[in-house]
Amino acid sequence: MYNNNSGLASELIVRNNKDNIDVALLKNGRLVELHKIQPENSFSIGDIYLGEIRKTSPQLNSAFVNVGYEKDGFLHYHDLGPQYNTFAHFVKQTMSAKVSKWQLTNIKSFPNLNKDGAIDDVLEKKQNILVQVSKEPISTKGPRIVSEISLAGRYVVLMPFSNRISISQKIKSQAEKDRLKNLIKSIIPKNFGMIVRTVAEGKKVAELDSDLRSLINQWKIIHSKLRNAEPGTKIFGGISKLSSILRDILNDSFNKIIVDDQDLFDELKTYLKNNIPTKEKILSKYNGSQPIFDKFYIEKQIKSSFGQNVSMKKGSYLVIEHTEAMHVIDVNSGNRYVKETSQEENAFQVNLQAAEEIARQLRLRDMGGLIAVDFIDMNLAANRKKLTTALIDFMKEDRAKHKILPPSKFGIIEITRQRVRPVMKIKTDEKLDYKYIEAPILIIDEIKEKYEMLASKRKKLSKKGIHHITLCAHPFIITYLKAGFPSIRTKWYFKYKLRIHLRSNNAYKFLQYTFFDPSNNTITF
Repeated sequence: MYNNNSGLASELIVRNNKDNIDVALLKNGRLVELHKIQPENSFSIGDIYLGEIRKTSPQLNSAFVNVGYEKDGFLHYHDLGPQYNTFAHFVKQTMSAKVSKWQLTNIKSFPNLNKDGAIDDVLEKKQNILVQVSKEPISTKGPRIVSEISLAGRYVVLMPFSNRISISQKIKSQAEKDRLKNLIKSIIPKNFGMIVRTVAEGKKVAELDSDLRSLINQWKIIHSKLRNAEPGTKIFGGISKLSSILRDILNDSFNKIIVDDQDLFDELKTYLKNNIPTKEKILSKYNGSQPIFDKFYIEKQIKSSFGQNVSMKKGSYLVIEHTEAMHVIDVNSGNRYVKETSQEENAFQVNLQAAEEIARQLRLRDMGGLIAVDFIDMNLAANRKKLTTALIDFMKEDRAKHKILPPSKFGIIEITRQRVRPVMKIKTDEKLDYKYIEAPILIIDEIKEKYEMLASKRKKLSKKGIHHITLCAHPFIITYLKAGFPSIRTKWYFKYKLRIHLRSNNAYKFLQYTFFDPSNNTITF
């Protein structure tokens, strides 16, 4: 009925775009994730700062912390961590040079925080506090921060001032969970906790120990920088954002990592050599004359995927609206209709196709918060259940935490997805006759394919008295085909020798079009 993409080959294409670095993740050539790394962006997830309490808010049970950003960071009481008192004492002693060792073996312990405590009982104005960015600044909000520090590696996540060892829930084998837990217990230092990531499954103790030692070195750097730190300064930035993306998404399905910049190539080569040497051979430097995103058809996919209207196969499409509070997605069948099937079956097939595209769009745009999806109405409860199951399956590869609710009585499926950075927005409109429209690249390609099909049968059509065809479409599409000198229509004619007349119709939807013969009869395909 539907296919999950979990078995598809993966490629990572990296472009140095002057002002930023673009990272595209492809599954069998199809764009599924796009990351833009801003060199000047100093507030990335995982960065650690020495902050200063600006004020507390008893109503929110939170504090606003100066971390050097134009907007104060937001710190909730529950994000202090249960062992905050012990952690804060260690930070204070380190800054005053009373503690010179990074180890937590002989630290003074304090009682855990009360789960139902108040922020004013713990923090006060102008107090220094070591915090970590958990969400990047979004819109008018400053970064979301926590004081429970965690350092992420390839296989494990190290948590100072914790005694908890957790194994990824995605590892299903209880025997493997027990093996990993016993390994971690044998190598982890006292008063450090750890989360074992999914990719650690089946790994040997040497690989886990190497990852742990790397994280311990990061903790040593943080400890040493604390001694002379000033409030509002970054203490630790971890690995580069490019390397962190590689760390989080690289798995056995990857067969290519291609980079168009020598410095980025060297950076990734060093990271792979030190952390994932088995994948070093799939890294290559791109030296082609054609821009790398054009070579792999990424630019074209970006323009066709980030507009308000996102077209799918056979004329169906999505309309995606972003608001401050939520995202709304409307599923439309367009001109798709299969005569041999019922209206219910047509709606079901369009909805299944839309579910797969929606799962892709959420990852591609990094849409977070509340997403409401208005699928095409279906009468059968069995089909609604199948649709929900399919959507859950399509979103299995999404690393962001998410939850999918069953359809409401109005047929709306609600999705909540973790929001950790601003939604990806890319301008896709093009100026045509002084009007801006969503780039019609995908629909133009579809029209061209059908025109080529008719042109290949030009001799047979001529015998039937058909010496030209007429395309009727939305005025924007017609304008696009007529624009320039020579126009797209003219280029088509000189290449394929079949005359095509263009006729606009304001009643047509943006993605709707029809081919007619000279007698004004519809040409079917």
